[in-house]
Amino acid sequence: MERIWLKHYPAGIPSEIDLSQYKSVVALLEESFQKYKNDKAFICMDKSLTYGEVDELSRALGAWLQSKGLKKGARVALMMPNVLQYPVATAAVLRAGFTAVNVNPLYTPRELEHQLKDSGAEAIVILENFATTLEQVLPNTPVKHVVVASMGDLLGTLKGMIVNLVVRRVKKMVPAYNLPGATAFNDAVAAGRSMTLNKVEIGPEDVAFLQYTGGTTGVSKGATLVHRNIVANMLQNDAWLQPVLQNEPKVQHPLIVTALPLYHIFALTACFLLSTRAGGTCLLIPNPRDIPGLIKELQKYKVNMFPAVNTLYNALVNHPDIRKVDWSMLKASNGGGMATQKSVSDKWLEITGIPIAEGYGLSETSPTLTCNPAGQPDFSGDIGLPVPSTEISIRDDEGRELPVGSTGEICARGPQVMVGYWNRPDETAQVMTSDGFFRTGDIGVMDDRGRVKIVDRKKDMVLVSGFNVYPNEVEAVVASHPGVLECAVIGVPDAKTSEAVKVFVVRKDPTLTTEELREFCATQLTAYKVPKLVEFRDDLPKTNVGKILRRALRDEPQQQKSQAA
Repeated sequence: MERIWLKHYPAGIPSEIDLSQYKSVVALLEESFQKYKNDKAFICMDKSLTYGEVDELSRALGAWLQSKGLKKGARVALMMPNVLQYPVATAAVLRAGFTAVNVNPLYTPRELEHQLKDSGAEAIVILENFATTLEQVLPNTPVKHVVVASMGDLLGTLKGMIVNLVVRRVKKMVPAYNLPGATAFNDAVAAGRSMTLNKVEIGPEDVAFLQYTGGTTGVSKGATLVHRNIVANMLQNDAWLQPVLQNEPKVQHPLIVTALPLYHIFALTACFLLSTRAGGTCLLIPNPRDIPGLIKELQKYKVNMFPAVNTLYNALVNHPDIRKVDWSMLKASNGGGMATQKSVSDKWLEITGIPIAEGYGLSETSPTLTCNPAGQPDFSGDIGLPVPSTEISIRDDEGRELPVGSTGEICARGPQVMVGYWNRPDETAQVMTSDGFFRTGDIGVMDDRGRVKIVDRKKDMVLVSGFNVYPNEVEAVVASHPGVLECAVIGVPDAKTSEAVKVFVVRKDPTLTTEELREFCATQLTAYKVPKLVEFRDDLPKTNVGKILRRALRDEPQQQKSQAA
């Protein structure tokens, strides 16, 4: 296939990246630890850690984990928001030769139990705010070692004590828990300081991360991302951004707003690792939903890069204090995870002077596949060009490549594409073509410049504020309610979150209410997966063999509009 997009690359962006620069994420981390030893690596709640300090802390924690008898490749779960312990723990796990399993800290016990069991995680580092969730499922999992962190652990003695007091006693954000045998984060680090971190030989094909995403069966599955995948995508993102970073005044060590959660693949490569390689600083935001608090943080610094999802940009541009932020050094704003709306992009450009460069990717692709040039002033409405060393092919259901301008499934091949789903060869086979392309499940079209536009979603996935919600999982929970006979879940347009989860229910118990059903779902599902809308019906549309037709439910509004016309 001809890579027509290369003719339209902005000046300074290479067609290929050099993967030989780093044989692993660990090599990248350790290079920066030495190169930028005295520079600030992370800032959180006004406390900073230098690269040298992250080196020492992660070396100690890694040695402690090794002392527990974990073997190379052992899975270690990380369940925290964006606090200083997160990058320290990530570096520790990787340097010790283990695999990091990123876990959403808002998971319900059911979701957490599945991920820990499926990944085979033998250890977990968790913020105490969520320890009660772990307590409820720990005996059912393979986890043998628990490290419990507190918000104040790395904030200094006095400030740490005050923060912990406020979090625990004043705001009551730490529900009571009991985890016998658990080790406090600072105790594990202190013990590890007297130990030696054994050097582990880590290569490009060793597994670095398991990123969990939904499955066709409704069961979340782990995208297996090896060190090569992560290094590749970091280099691809870096190459794509270099032209704007080199514009005067040049930025050698970018300050990156890290409001995206680090357990999300977008933040992992576009914030943490991108910043680390450049000797930059990540401004960690533990709670990005606190918009006034986020803006106060932004007012303290002259930030250079701001990756985010449309909902966060939208909340910021509609807050009156956003204009109090000094945006004079902002170089790039990247949008991903969900569609960027033109109205939001236009407001952001007017306020900051920097356009939102929309990109596209998935957990399975580390994540970036395509992106609009960072300096492109006009909102394009598409997802841009394939990034370096990436091939995008539009294909039909049989896997045949379609001509330019044809609509088909977006398929991708490149060094950032996962090696497969963890322990699920059947699921892997479904999404990989015979010539090594990954089927994204999104329907798109490529024009004669190589720009790609998404026109539909082949999968039934619902996208809520950049997070994937898989109907099968929600339906399984709803159907388990004794008052439900059958149900179907779809996504519907939502002004704030791009899409919202809607469930159609045929009741077994005629007294079942929307409130009762939503409360039930909230005990089993993370908040963004809980149906926002519930519609009760006498029956649901089905095929001749009895399969519920979600698409028929999605198409109803359009049909009603056509009939009205």
